[in-house]
Amino acid sequence: MTSNKGIVRLDPSRLALLNEGVVEAATLTECLAVDFADLMGNAFPDIGETAVAALRQAAGEGITRRMALAARLIQAWRGMSALDAMRNHPSDIVRGWACFMIGTTEGWTLSDRLVGLHPFADDPHFGVREWSWLAVRPHVAADLDTAIAQLSTWTTAPSERLRRYASEATRPRGVWCAHIGALRQKPEQALSILEPLRADPAPYVQDSVGNWLNDSGKDRPDWVRSLCARWSAESVTPATARICKRALRSLDRQG
Repeated sequence: MTSNKGIVRLDPSRLALLNEGVVEAATLTECLAVDFADLMGNAFPDIGETAVAALRQAAGEGITRRMALAARLIQAWRGMSALDAMRNHPSDIVRGWACFMIGTTEGWTLSDRLVGLHPFADDPHFGVREWSWLAVRPHVAADLDTAIAQLSTWTTAPSERLRRYASEATRPRGVWCAHIGALRQKPEQALSILEPLRADPAPYVQDSVGNWLNDSGKDRPDWVRSLCARWSAESVTPATARICKRALRSLDRQG
């Protein structure tokens, strides 16, 4: 497996299976190597050459833009009824397209979108879980009060994937997405999400909460130090200690 000028090359037989939509990507490298046009034609052979050609033309664009484009093409072809065929598709990319259909469909409230994305947020595949929050991120930023109120209820879910989603979807800076300016300025708005997770037993959740606070430390360092000091005093657990260490890592490097 090698990369040349941003083009990832996999074993041809493995890449063929990914493009046929019969296997899931095992790594981020494999996710990025999938040919969306080939996958679209194989997953939806009746969609027509125009849609496939549109994806082929967009091959040089970023993956998030191509995910959204694929979702729009499928919706224009079959509408939201296509979701039924996509929910349990063997390709993680196709399930990701379903996330973006839910995220970009007009007329849905944020609450509707989060309900629709719930099973994808709990998907066994790491990529689908990331697409599930990236797809709705603009709506989270646009309706922050609703997002925080709704996602706060996810922090007590039995699934660590759903608990982590509540944190990851609201990170002030985030990854592969626009920042949420309101949370950069006033991160305390999201304490109803952060507080229930401060001693979460799952490292998957701990990492997200630590990253959330590390983001905040770039804009509100005193607030993050104060919060971690309080948490460390009130919750003397290895989980909280791990979260705070991760939260303060950038500030500690600055001295």
